[in-house]
Amino acid sequence: MKERESRGEALKQCWNTSPLFLMEGALSERLKHEFHLPTEGPAGMAGLVREKKGREALAFLWKQYLAIACKYSLPFLAATPTRRCDKERASSAGFIDKEGRSSIFKENMALLREVQDEADRKNALMFAGGMLGCKGDAYTGKGCLSTTKALELHRWQAGLFREAGADFLYAALMPSLTEALGMAQAMAETGLPFIISFTLRADGRLADGTPLYAAIDVLDAEISPRPLCFMANCVHPALVRKALSAPFNRTPLVRSRFLGIQANASPLSFRELEGSKVTMQSEPENLAKGMLRLKNNFGLRIFGGCCGTTDRHMEAIASALCQKASPHLPSREKNGAEDSCTAGNKGACGENSGT
Repeated sequence: MKERESRGEALKQCWNTSPLFLMEGALSERLKHEFHLPTEGPAGMAGLVREKKGREALAFLWKQYLAIACKYSLPFLAATPTRRCDKERASSAGFIDKEGRSSIFKENMALLREVQDEADRKNALMFAGGMLGCKGDAYTGKGCLSTTKALELHRWQAGLFREAGADFLYAALMPSLTEALGMAQAMAETGLPFIISFTLRADGRLADGTPLYAAIDVLDAEISPRPLCFMANCVHPALVRKALSAPFNRTPLVRSRFLGIQANASPLSFRELEGSKVTMQSEPENLAKGMLRLKNNFGLRIFGGCCGTTDRHMEAIASALCQKASPHLPSREKNGAEDSCTAGNKGACGENSGT
């Protein structure tokens, strides 16, 4: 318990001192196409941890992404592949016992902790998170829950992640404000740092039509403690640029609170990507340029990959971000010991990056 608390607090401290974070790249697409593993079970990829090939593949991919973060001295964020493992889906998959308990989150966290142990041995900074997701269609918002029902459903999973030792919680592909509110309440109750990542359209709205600025405003006003930040995933940088350029989103609130992306390597729509039988990609350097524009023009700080990305894309992204890194946060204050974001690590794009 003590270590879990210290890691969560360390992330909060690191958030206040490091200008850039590298998040993991794609897992699902690579597991499916490179390792030929099933990713569409009743609880998504959550059960892969119970198969030798699944454990080995997940560890391999996380270690690839960790190595890139180490090379460029970037704090690394990774989360369990459990977006589709809410209580109802976990029950359908047979992951819940007669007492209503489940060890599946502890098992996933334990595997991710093994990778984190390797990061510790390398004096690299890594935070291990628990991933949650919406009840309904993540791309359209159809079937998403009311705030009350969302709190009831997601509280179970969030609580088990807390018990399993997660450093932070990550709600991915949240398409509706109502369910995002219930999700955020459930995550806030754990006391862990948490991030809300939206399903974002090019018109600057969530999938349910809520303007991005309004969603952030409501969540920040009604949730305590508030999210660490907001971001978007499963979306191309060009679409995020359009969304953030919408007049109603060009506000200090959005600028200061919308701070991350897990980007697709292709500008195709959600549905086009979902129906593709092959991995859709763009050249790593082109994706990296788009990410750099988001950093320079909109102040984003968390950069990860989603559909179509590989270690090549993440390497190009980290390299582009670190070539002209200019920390925009206040200088670190020394208190007689190195802070949690620099101990054994030279900070974002530090001396280890070779840039």
